[in-house]
Amino acid sequence: MSAAAGTASVSVSEAGGTTYLELSEEGSGAHKFYEVRVAGTEVSIRYGRIGEPGQVRTASYPSTEKAAAAAARKIGEKVRKGYAPAVQGVRQARPVTRRQITSTRSTARQAPVLWRFDSGAAAFGIFVGEEHAWVGNERGDVYTLTHDGRVTGRFGLPDGVKCIVADDFWIYAGCDDGRVYDLSGKIPHVAYEIAGDVDIYWLDIDDGVLGVSDRRGGITTVDHEDEYQWSRRSGGSSGWMVRCSGESVFHGHSSGVTSYAARSGDPLWHTATEGPVLFGWQEPGEVFAGTGRGWVYRLAKADGTVRSRYRCDAAVFSCATSPDGRYVFAGDNHSSVYCFAADGTRLWKLGTGCGSAYSMQYRDERLYIVTTDGSLACIDAGEAAVRDAEQGRLPQRDDIKASHWAAVAPSTELESVSEASVRSAGGAGGVIVECVQDGGRLRVRVVSPGYDPAMRVQFPKDIRVPGARYLVAEVRSSAAGGFYRARGDIKRLR
Repeated sequence: MSAAAGTASVSVSEAGGTTYLELSEEGSGAHKFYEVRVAGTEVSIRYGRIGEPGQVRTASYPSTEKAAAAAARKIGEKVRKGYAPAVQGVRQARPVTRRQITSTRSTARQAPVLWRFDSGAAAFGIFVGEEHAWVGNERGDVYTLTHDGRVTGRFGLPDGVKCIVADDFWIYAGCDDGRVYDLSGKIPHVAYEIAGDVDIYWLDIDDGVLGVSDRRGGITTVDHEDEYQWSRRSGGSSGWMVRCSGESVFHGHSSGVTSYAARSGDPLWHTATEGPVLFGWQEPGEVFAGTGRGWVYRLAKADGTVRSRYRCDAAVFSCATSPDGRYVFAGDNHSSVYCFAADGTRLWKLGTGCGSAYSMQYRDERLYIVTTDGSLACIDAGEAAVRDAEQGRLPQRDDIKASHWAAVAPSTELESVSEASVRSAGGAGGVIVECVQDGGRLRVRVVSPGYDPAMRVQFPKDIRVPGARYLVAEVRSSAAGGFYRARGDIKRLR
């Protein structure tokens, strides 16, 4: 951070002008800019990560004096937080590490792939829900498909997708630009922004609390308002695994798996593993960790006890389980997938035919994988289909493409609707919320009757405007009951 930070004297003229500030710290990870431009009675704020265009918000005031005073307050707030005057373009955007691991072709018999979708680039992100399978790739494309392989939608995010995670009804995509996007509505919106120098490796979310593992072996959590909770540095590096549950956060890194108390970050237990942890999975009472030396560990969440181990023939990129714990699945860097019985017995090993599985998920006797060649593939994991595949009898595979689908990109532009018409309809069709200034933060509260106005609403960061009101499709209480969560499409009230 600049030595002038916190001590700089910055003035604003009523005639107008531009003030450009930056905050760049190695310790906290901040790497941000804040620009205030005054033009008569209008004040424009541009902010974001250094090296990026950022976002712009503009407000009008009754007079030039009030505009200058408002700009001075905003600048003063930032200077007190450590921002300092800077020359735009001197500092550059921080680099991003993309996961690069060599993948080779499997020598095993081909798995019974029912269908394969080509996303167009190496894919890490996957989530399979009741109605759709989601895949996200290094180009920032996120596609949704039905369980039989029919493409139903496409989002275009600004950078490569690290992972896709679900939190109750909400779907989030973590990207290489350091942001986490809410994909629950028709248009993606920014839900979280991670510190600029935190090179994200993986994300997980539980009841609005986000866990982030990073390249340096650190683990950080932030709450539903994107406010820092705690951060810990593990005994290892390259933290690929993070899994969040109500009471604990599980972090897998080069030295094993460490469990932390979800609220305080206090270490609970550590279990060493043979080889660095490259992927993790969890079930209600257990957490699973795949390692670079070919092992999948099954650990008790309560104390880290090793309940079983599963041996693969190469480095494990991904793992998953059946909900009843009867089967454990794994994917290695030789384009093979495995199935084990709970006690560690290997039941089968088959080749994917479409690269190594970076991530996977099992649902209804099907194993869904996303791979190094950009595929989302659906494998029939039923016993009869596997027996046939081991004898060389395979189903006819459907190869799916979606080049004609236009990508829906993140946007701060919202459809507007009259508040009078909403109220005349008795609030049918949604819930009214309001954005309010609370110190240096913008908060959102519910205005519609029947809700606690003192409780905050988890709401996209990139569309918050002081004083604005919005119509959201639905507002639900968080699982723990401490805040509300907005779900679905959002409209601006006029």
